[in-house]
Amino acid sequence: MEQSNSSMKRKTVTNLIWRYAERVGAQGISFVVSIVLARLLSPSEYGTIALVTVFLSIFQVFVDGGLGTALIQKKDADDLDFSTIFFFNICMCAVIYTVLFMISPYLAAFYGNDDLIPVIRVLGITILISGVKNVQQAYVSKKLIFKKFFFATLLGTITAGVVGVIFAYMGYGVWALVAQQLINATIDTVILWITVKWRPKFIFSFERLKGLYSFGWRMLVSSLINTVYNDVRQLIIGKVYSGEDLAFYNRGKTFPNFVVQNINSSIDSVLLPVMSEVQDDAERVKRMTRKAIMTSSFIMWPLMVGLSATGKNLFTLLLTEKWLPSLPYLYIFCFVSGMQPIHTANLNAIKAKGRSDIFLRLEIIKKTVGILIILGTMNISVLAIGLGSAVYTIFASVVNAFPNKKLLNYSYLEQIKDVMPSFLLSIAMGVVIYILPFPSGMPIVVVLFTQIIVGAAFYAAGAFLLKLETAMFLKDLFIKAIKKKRSSKN
Repeated sequence: MEQSNSSMKRKTVTNLIWRYAERVGAQGISFVVSIVLARLLSPSEYGTIALVTVFLSIFQVFVDGGLGTALIQKKDADDLDFSTIFFFNICMCAVIYTVLFMISPYLAAFYGNDDLIPVIRVLGITILISGVKNVQQAYVSKKLIFKKFFFATLLGTITAGVVGVIFAYMGYGVWALVAQQLINATIDTVILWITVKWRPKFIFSFERLKGLYSFGWRMLVSSLINTVYNDVRQLIIGKVYSGEDLAFYNRGKTFPNFVVQNINSSIDSVLLPVMSEVQDDAERVKRMTRKAIMTSSFIMWPLMVGLSATGKNLFTLLLTEKWLPSLPYLYIFCFVSGMQPIHTANLNAIKAKGRSDIFLRLEIIKKTVGILIILGTMNISVLAIGLGSAVYTIFASVVNAFPNKKLLNYSYLEQIKDVMPSFLLSIAMGVVIYILPFPSGMPIVVVLFTQIIVGAAFYAAGAFLLKLETAMFLKDLFIKAIKKKRSSKN
């Protein structure tokens, strides 16, 4: 049993490292490309692509339909299950794209912008590509072979980034962003099919589809509710306000999202399949949930607080002053992103336990309150809409944690207690780097570099002086990795 636990721990850590490396590499490249494109393109062009992306993200929910998650959660999923979902997804994607193609003129008319029609139809091809890729992704997650993602994602992101920058430089405007996303999805899928050896067999079972759908339909509805809720703010801003307002709002999310997608998606991808393997052992699931919350919060909060403290200098240096109206949204979404570890770990524990019924009920409760918040803020200002999302994330964290008091004996108050040391130390770090005195006229790049170095040193020193549990855990993990590497060389 001890050997099994040790093997599972090594497997989890190894896949987490690969997934994190893939996310950091891909998001890092995308981040650099987005900065270059932001300097070449106007906020209004970004606003156009933001609207189209909203529509696509909603339709994209139906592509997977929760069935990919069902494949990962099912302990004994075999080729018949995977092949059934593969062919079902292909058919669904063809239907979904046809619907999107046909309604694109109505979507464009709603926003009074006929230029949206070709953009929606071309970028919508990514839905067809997803149908070919989604089951391969589920297979990689199920088998915990995240190394495969690394090469596919990285090459796709690099190629797409180069093409996007070239198109923007040549004056193609919004089509530079379209080309970037389309090429990224295509190359990513092709390489994944080359590196992952699983292939669908010409077999199909309505009985298996029905069985997987019994779990998956709740995940579909939950995902649809969540996606529509997350995107409805952007739809409202684009309709009630302007494309530029939407661009500033989205740009404020870009920097926090860059961090949260690297850390959170890595943990999210690995946590569900690992928890599903031990879903019958509540104590082990609790330990995994607690470790995930503490570790990701230990990393997330200093990054979010540091990003807030250096935001103005960072935007001025990288994006130019035309994007400074995005700063208030940066501060809001840094807080929202900092709360993400609590959401992710709790929801993965619920999914791993096979309780999609609870998952769906939580989504309905959260989004009902969330919609009321949006309705109360939408006619005030874009900033009020953003602040509403911060209020919502606090409420949602309480709701997401509530079932695990019974399922895992891990209450919300315990979770806050586990997170609080990292949060308070991060706030202290943020205050220190914000009030650092600098001579007038000092180059912004020097100021930023100094703030980053001082902030990192302050946080690391504080964590070890206070002997924070997560700091000690990461230190031991690092020492063991070094020893293992040295022994393998000998």
